[in-house]
This record gives sequence, structure tokens and C-alpha cells, in this order.
Amino acid sequence: MSDVEARRPVSARTKRDEIIAFLILAVVIWPVIAVGVVGGYGFLIWMSQLVFGPPGAPP
Repeated sequence: MSDVEARRPVSARTKRDEIIAFLILAVVIWPVIAVGVVGGYGFLIWMSQLVFGPPGAPP
């Protein structure tokens, strides 16, 4: 990369692409990951209770 390219301001196309990428991450990908993690944790707890029994004092 030459010095001229390094000093050139970021084009509007690049800024637009960055904003679109941010919105896709913020609105689509991270919420899907969050729901998947919480759902996976709930499933893990549910399956462990099926195998080991519910939590609490022994009868």
C-alpha cells in the first residue's frame, strides 16, 4: 500500500458496508447466539434433572 492510499479518507461505500455489518451483528447474530446459549443451558439443566433427579434435600 502506498502513502497516497494510506492517507486517503475512508469512502462512503466502506462506511456503509461497516454500518450494515454492525446492524447485522447487533440485530440478527448476537440475539440468535444469546437465545441459543440460554436455551442450551436450560436444556442441559433439564436433562441433568432427568438423569440425577430434581434438586433438593433427599427424602
